[in-house]
Formats: sequence, C-alpha cells, structure tokens
Amino acid sequence: MARTRLTPEREGELYAAVLDLLREVGYDALTMDAIAARTRSSKATLYRQWGSKPELVVKALRNNKPVSLAEIDTGSLRGDFHAALSRTNDCQMEKNSALMRALSHAVHENPDLLQALRELLIEPEMTGLNTLLRRAVDRGELRPDHPALKYVSHMLIGAFTARQLVEDRPVDQEFLTDYVDSVILPALGVG
Repeated sequence: MARTRLTPEREGELYAAVLDLLREVGYDALTMDAIAARTRSSKATLYRQWGSKPELVVKALRNNKPVSLAEIDTGSLRGDFHAALSRTNDCQMEKNSALMRALSHAVHENPDLLQALRELLIEPEMTGLNTLLRRAVDRGELRPDHPALKYVSHMLIGAFTARQLVEDRPVDQEFLTDYVDSVILPALGVG
C-alpha cells in the first residue's frame, strides 16, 4: 500500500506530539493509540506512514534536530563546536535531555528502538562529527593519529549524561561550551 504524503507542517505537528508524549509518559508507556488520539490521526495511518513505534519515535527525534553537524564549517574546530551548540537554546537542550533520559532505559529492553536510534540518529550524527574532525585534521588543527580522536563522541555523550547525574542540573549552552573548551579541545591538543 502506498504511503499518503503528509505536508511538512502536518508531519512536524505529528513529530512534536510524539516527542511531547514521550517526555510525558516515557517510551514504554507511549502507545500508537495515544499518539493517534493526540494527533487526531488513525492508528492505521501512523503504521502505514512509519511502520512501527521505534521508527516513528526516532524519526521524530531526527526531525527535532535543527542541523546536521556536517553542514557546520566555520574554519576552526572550536568555531564549529561553538556554532553547533549555539543552534540549540537552553530550553531545547533541557527538553532534549529529558527525551534522552526517557529513551536511555527503553533501549535496553527494545532492540528495535536501539537499532532505529543507531541507524537514523546516532550514525548520521557520528558521520557529521567525523566530518568536523576530518576537516580539523585537513586544516592541520589535529593530528590524524591523535589517540583522543576516537573518544570525542564518548566525551560529548558523557557531558550530557554526567551533568544530570553528578550535579542534578540540566545541560545548557554555558556548561557545554565550557566543557568543549576545558575538556574536549584540550584532550585533542587544540589550544
């Protein structure tokens, strides 16, 4: 059966509703029935359009991402990181952190969700991050054999998760900018 084309506006409304529900109830309690009710859609339409709950959730997360990291090129690695951080305000960062907390437990119980997250969100983000880092190597800012290069994604993810655990505070631009300048760039030997 062919998919019905949704307007970008309607698709955006659906994705926003999915993310709102996800924040409210968590992944396990999120149902296609609740999404259908919230979005005034039929469950059949949702399944026809997205196939499964994991795919719908991950595509909603992907749609929520303002820009691909690979599109950012300021001419310096520090500038690229700062530009990436400036694209999201503190309120959105807090919402995104809440979404990640809602999903962090669910991925262990739902292999389909983990696979969808990897394919649709994590791998494209890692590709974008690798593009930023490769450009920095090409410009001579980073050594291509620097041992910390393979840990940049781990450091970034660590910043998001550790702030809430250690300080019981959400991540914000000020924290992440300081983290990039104080931890990631020095670890890479960028002054």
